[in-house]
Amino acid sequence: MDDVHNLAPPAVIAAITQATADSGFSMASDCKTGSLLRTLAATKPGGSFLELGTGTGLSTAWILAGMSEKSTLVSADNDEIVQSVARKHLGQDRRVSFQLADGGVFLESLAGSKFDFIFADTWPGKYTHLEAALSLLKPGGLYIVDDMLPQPNWPPGHEEKVHALIADLEARPDLMITKLNWATGLIVGAKNA
Repeated sequence: MDDVHNLAPPAVIAAITQATADSGFSMASDCKTGSLLRTLAATKPGGSFLELGTGTGLSTAWILAGMSEKSTLVSADNDEIVQSVARKHLGQDRRVSFQLADGGVFLESLAGSKFDFIFADTWPGKYTHLEAALSLLKPGGLYIVDDMLPQPNWPPGHEEKVHALIADLEARPDLMITKLNWATGLIVGAKNA
C-alpha cells in the first residue's frame, strides 16, 4: 500500500500550494495530514469545526473537503498576510469563517462554545491554552495535533515542549488518544463521554 498514491486532493490545493510557496510560508500542513483531516471531518456530519492556525489554508481546504454541507468551520490565525491566502482561495465557501486574532485570546472568547472537531496547528490550543481548547470539545469530539515528529522549522528547545505535550495528552483521563508515527507525527484524541 502506497499512502501517497491517489490522495485526490481538493482542486484548490494546487493554487494554495503555489501561493504558499510564493509567500515563503514554511509551516503549512502536508498532504498526508490533510487527507487524514478530510477523513476525520467526514465522521462529523452537521458538525461544528475549529481550526487553530489557518496558515495559508492548506489544512482548511482538506477539512472543508470532508465536511458536510450543514457543517461549519471557524479558522483562526494571528497572521493577516498568510491568512489572506486562505481567504482568497476559500472565503467563498459559506461554511467557513476566518478570524484574525491572537489564538489564546480567541480561545478564551469561545468559553461556553462546543465543537465536534478541533485541529490545533499552532501554539495556542496545543502548547498554551490546552485546557481552554479541550474544554470546547464535545463528548465524542476529536482533537487533532500534528508536527509531533522533529521538523526543520522547530526553534531551539521545541522538542522538550513536544515531549511535554505528548506526556500531558497520554495522562489525560478525558481523552482517548492514538499517536501516529506518520506524516509529520499526529495525535488524534477523542473526548470521553
